Amino acid sequence: MLETIWFVLWGVLWTGYFVLDGFDLGLGTLMPFVARNDEERRLVFNAQGPFWDGNEVWLLTAGGATFAAFPKTYAVMFSALYAPLMLLLFALIFRGISLEMRSKETAAWWRKSWDCCMTVGSFVAALLLGVAFANIFRGLPLDKDGVLHGNLLTLLNPYGLLGGALFVLLFAVHGSLWLTIKVGGELRERGARMAARLWPVLLAVAVAFLGMTAAVTDLYANILRWPLLALFPLLAVAGLVGSRLFLARRDWWKAWGCSALTIAGAAAFGVAGLFPRLLPSSLDPAGATLTAFNSASSPLTLSIMLGVALVFVPIVLAYQFWVYRNFSFEISAEDLEKGNAY
Repeated sequence: MLETIWFVLWGVLWTGYFVLDGFDLGLGTLMPFVARNDEERRLVFNAQGPFWDGNEVWLLTAGGATFAAFPKTYAVMFSALYAPLMLLLFALIFRGISLEMRSKETAAWWRKSWDCCMTVGSFVAALLLGVAFANIFRGLPLDKDGVLHGNLLTLLNPYGLLGGALFVLLFAVHGSLWLTIKVGGELRERGARMAARLWPVLLAVAVAFLGMTAAVTDLYANILRWPLLALFPLLAVAGLVGSRLFLARRDWWKAWGCSALTIAGAAAFGVAGLFPRLLPSSLDPAGATLTAFNSASSPLTLSIMLGVALVFVPIVLAYQFWVYRNFSFEISAEDLEKGNAY
């Protein structure tokens, strides 16, 4: 029972991270295409500035929960996927540093360098997360000793790359809609146009990904076994349609909320389809697959962790609600003159 609870919490943490940091990664990826001068680029930075570090707490917590609740999975994941995880780490580091360093100097080369770090770091992080999770859905070539029979190029298969493209587009639309909420004027209009242009591309890639998922994975098996789980992909489809409808009505908050629902539904669909597997093996599905049951910590450890989570998760949620409520206002050029602006 405790293993199942922690598997669900593991899925909730990853889902929360994708929803919250997704718009940060999308904003960074799209910045060269929507911001045309230094003032507009500063507005993009400040649209994510008060939120990004709190959003990434979900990533740290998801990694920490994997380490503490499923240590064998953590060990195999970080040894088998060392290269892509290091690339992801460096992408997130350079992206985070760019937020802190960009405004320290006014020289054009300095700011352009950090703008480049922001864009490349955001794009690479979104792409790698999509490639990694698509490969986990498909199954990694792991043997019974947890050794990966392949390399970084092995992960760049058609399904993995399609998953990467899906994540990049999901986050790009999410970020565009966040921009329409946080800024006004021409920059808002550009964000809305970008979301409208990307939406049909996202729809096409999402349909292709779902079709290919049926062909190369068994994620639909759990839905056939427990039909209630079909609610997750249905929520994702409803959110995708709703985001376009509310975008057309210029109801920015509802459009962004529907985009968040799309990401949450898609992530929950993947996690539910995996259950109880954490790292499926394509070489030996029966003997080498790591699940919530064969890689879990002791019941005592899981019990203690559950008590800690019940105390601190509500505190984290309350803090994030406070941050989003207090920084929900529209950013203008006047706000850039304040001392704490990025």
